[in-house]
Amino acid sequence: MNAHQAPVAQPVTVSFRELVAGPFSPNILTEAFGPSSLGILVVCQLPEKFVHLRKRVLSSASYLAALSEAELQSLESPESKYLVGWSCGKETLKSGQFDTLKGSYYVNCAFHQDSSLDSAPADGFPDLPQYTAPNIWPPSDRLPGFRSDIEELCSLIIQVATLVANACDRYAENNIEGYTPFYLRHVVETSFTTKARLLHYFPSENDTEENASDDDWCATHVDHGCLTGLTSAMFLDEAATPPVLESPDPAAGLYIESRTGEIVKVNIPKDCLAFQTGKALELITRGKFRAVPHFVKGARRTGRGSRIARNTLAVFTQPNLGEEVEPGLTFGEFARATVQKNY
Repeated sequence: MNAHQAPVAQPVTVSFRELVAGPFSPNILTEAFGPSSLGILVVCQLPEKFVHLRKRVLSSASYLAALSEAELQSLESPESKYLVGWSCGKETLKSGQFDTLKGSYYVNCAFHQDSSLDSAPADGFPDLPQYTAPNIWPPSDRLPGFRSDIEELCSLIIQVATLVANACDRYAENNIEGYTPFYLRHVVETSFTTKARLLHYFPSENDTEENASDDDWCATHVDHGCLTGLTSAMFLDEAATPPVLESPDPAAGLYIESRTGEIVKVNIPKDCLAFQTGKALELITRGKFRAVPHFVKGARRTGRGSRIARNTLAVFTQPNLGEEVEPGLTFGEFARATVQKNY
């Protein structure tokens, strides 16, 4: 099945208020994360500030990507394998091909635990700079408010992720033999390794559908953390003034492979967050919470001169480096092997 033939999914949706009040029907969690589910949960009616923070942060991704080559190089961190600060064309997700249509700005979210920290502590893992190298921020005069907006939005997403994790724990305790109570909530609440990725998908140069693959904006992959919080995407025609617009190509955007193997398109409303499970949680739960394979299809041109880009933010909640994801394997060791494969 190609992307144009894929149905649009209707993911399970709960309100922020329902998560706070909890517990809600276990049927909801089965529909969201069970063996026949999409493996994704959408949270609506978020705190009011979310909408404004999302707009500012996602808009800033285009300004960041438009900085000069010298400025972008100054934001790179080769020592961390480009997993801190700016990264473009460094990742290989498909048959050794470098992913050149996606620019990323990585942020360590240890500030959520301690506002004085710019990275995870290196205790026991002095050779894992992907998590222990400090954040790199653009000069405030070039992108005013960039750092404070990202830190505030990431902290809010982690707050919501904690509530989702609590709900996942209740499901897991009832359905997975030997599951450690409150494990996922513990990961989200105590982690110094949570990492954010602000994404800018550059306009595709392919004019027609025949010239493009379904996963040209981002190849099929699974996240290697536990629970990923994902904003809706912002589409922009960078050749237009003003540039912000709705998606001009209904086939463009995020696709996932459901628990039953079906490829479906997922549309996240602007005022909502989506949460999906990653590989570390799959290992921890012995496959009961399967990681969600997903890819991003690029937008085809809508007219001569149009340049359609896409911005979004993902926050990956992950265990601390020394915590085991399966007997004898720490998250730090698991993450190191994943990075070596893809970078």
